[in-house]
Amino acid sequence: MGSRASSLLREEDIEEIKKETGFSHSQITRLYSRFHSLDKGENGALSREDFQRIPELAINPLGDRIINAFFPEGEDQVNFRGFMRTLAHFRPVEDNEKNKDPDAGEPLNSRSNKLLFAFRLYDLDRDDKISRDELLQVLRMMVGVNISDEQLGSIADRTIQEADTNGDMCISFSEFIKVLEKVDVEQKMSIRFLH
Repeated sequence: MGSRASSLLREEDIEEIKKETGFSHSQITRLYSRFHSLDKGENGALSREDFQRIPELAINPLGDRIINAFFPEGEDQVNFRGFMRTLAHFRPVEDNEKNKDPDAGEPLNSRSNKLLFAFRLYDLDRDDKISRDELLQVLRMMVGVNISDEQLGSIADRTIQEADTNGDMCISFSEFIKVLEKVDVEQKMSIRFLH
C-alpha cells in the first residue's frame, strides 16, 4: 500500500510541499501513506471522523481542538496539502533553518507560527482574544472533573490577571506571546518525524 500511495503523489506536488512545509521527500511520502490509510472514504480527503480514529487524538483531552485546527473555517474535509501544512507547525526547527533566506517568508514551524497555532486552540470563537470563559472551557477539557469549578475559576482569573496588560480582561495574541516568552515552544510543540 505504501508504494501505491506514494505513486499517487506526483513528484512536482512533493517538491511544492517540501518548499512549503520543510518536510523531506521521504517524510512526505511516509506521511502520504499514513494519510491514505486514514482516508476511509478513499476520496483523497480526511474527515473529522477519520482523525478521531487516531488513538493518540482520541485520548487527548484537547483532541477535538487539535482536529479542528486541520480544517479551514466552514470546511469538513482536509486534503493532503492542508494536512501537511498543519503538521508542519509541529516539525522541529533544524539548525540549518535558523539562518534561512530572509525573503522566503516565515516557515510554518517558526516560533511565532507555533504560538499562533497554540493561541487558536484557546480562542474558541476565533475573535483573536482568549476570554475567561474560553480559558475555563479549555482548562475543563484538560483536567476533566479532577478540579472543582471554583478552583478552575481561580486559575483562569489568575492567568488572565497575569497576562492581561491592557485591562480588557482577555488575553490577546501579543499578551499570549509575552507570557510564553521564556517557554521553549520550539521544543514543546515539536514532533519528531522519521527521515
